Amino acid sequence: MGPSSEDGAKVVSVENLRNPYRDQSNFDFRFKLTLNKLYAWSLVEYDRVVMLDADNLFLQKTDELFQCGQFCAVFINPCYFHTGLFVLQPSKEVFNDMVHELEIGRENPDGADQGFICSYYPNLLDRPMFHPPLNGTKLDGTYRLPLGYQMDASYYYLRLRWSVPCGPNSVITFPGAPLLKPWYWWSWPVLPLGISWHEQRRQTLGYAAEMPVVIIQSVIYLGILAMTRIARPNFSKLCYRRSDKNIFLIQTGLKMIAVWSILASYVLPFFIVPHTVHPVLGWTLYLFGSFTLCSVAINTFLLPMIAVLILWIGIFGSLLVMAYPWYPDGVVRALAVFGYAFCSAPFLWISIVKIMTSLQVSLEREAFFPKLGESAPPSGFNKLY
Repeated sequence: MGPSSEDGAKVVSVENLRNPYRDQSNFDFRFKLTLNKLYAWSLVEYDRVVMLDADNLFLQKTDELFQCGQFCAVFINPCYFHTGLFVLQPSKEVFNDMVHELEIGRENPDGADQGFICSYYPNLLDRPMFHPPLNGTKLDGTYRLPLGYQMDASYYYLRLRWSVPCGPNSVITFPGAPLLKPWYWWSWPVLPLGISWHEQRRQTLGYAAEMPVVIIQSVIYLGILAMTRIARPNFSKLCYRRSDKNIFLIQTGLKMIAVWSILASYVLPFFIVPHTVHPVLGWTLYLFGSFTLCSVAINTFLLPMIAVLILWIGIFGSLLVMAYPWYPDGVVRALAVFGYAFCSAPFLWISIVKIMTSLQVSLEREAFFPKLGESAPPSGFNKLY
C-alpha cells in the first residue's frame, strides 16, 4: 500500500474524454487528455472539490478553499483564469452539459481544458473576490480567487522572494516551459523552487519507483570505471597500419570517433537518468556517469585528463553558482550565471584545442604509423603490438 492510500487518497479510473479540438492549428498534443478534468464535476459524493495540477507547490494549508462557491479560479493574466487550481461544486447536470458542449464543438481557444473552462465561465472576471467567512460557512455563486492561490513562479525568480500583495501566499504554480517543470531533476538549480517541490514529494510519495534504476546505473558506472582502471585500453590497439595514402583517412576517422565519444560521455548519461528523480540524486548520477564515460575516452585515446574533464568541471561549477542561496535578487543571480559562463568559455576553447592537438600528436607517433621513408607495408590491416 503506497503513501497515497495511507493518507486516504482514492484513485478513480475514468474513460478518456475525446478531445474534439485536436485538429486545431494551435493545438498542443501534450494537452490532449486534459479535458478529463471535467470529470471532477461528476464527483457528486463530495460537496466541494479543489482541482489541482501536479506542478502546484503549497506553502501552507488552504482548507478555506472548500468554503468557496460553485466555481472559483485565479486570474494570473488579464485575459484568462488559470485551471491549474480551481474550486468547484460537483454537479451531474453541469458535467453532462459540459460533455454536451464538447460534442457540439463549443469554442475553445487552445483546445485544452484551459480554453474550454474559460469559455464555459466567461464572466468570472466580473465576479467578486473570494474572502472566506470566518464562521466556516460555504458560499454560493462564482468567485475570483486571490492571486496568492496561484502565484506564478516567475514572480519569485525576479527577486528571489515573494512580493505578491493580494491575498495569502499559499500556492505556487509553474506555468512556464514544459521541460522545466519542477518534477524534472534538471530543473533545479536552474529554477530554485524545484527543490521545494521535490522536498514535498520526498515527504509524501517518495522515490521508490526511481531508486532501482538509480542503483542499477550506479553499479554499472562503478563496473565500467573499475574495468577502465584495470584494463586501461590502449589507443595503439585500435590503430592499424595501412599504406600512406590512407593515413589521412584513418587519422580523420579516429579523430571523429574520439570527439564523438567525448560528446556521448556528456550527453548519454543525461538522457538515461530517471527524469523524475530527486535533483540531488539526478545531478549526482549524471556527473558520475559522465565522469565514468569520459575516463573511458581518456584511457582509450590517451587524452589529457584535465582537458577532457574541463566541461565536467564547468558544469559542476555552474551548478554551484546557480544553487548559491544568498543572492540579493534574481537579476544578480542571472548576471552571476552569465559572468561565470563568459569566464569559462576561454577554458573550454583551450581544452578543445588541447584535445585535438593531443590526438594529432598521438596519431603521428612512431608507435602508430610508419616513419617517412619506410617501405609501405602490405595492403590490409596489421595490428600494432
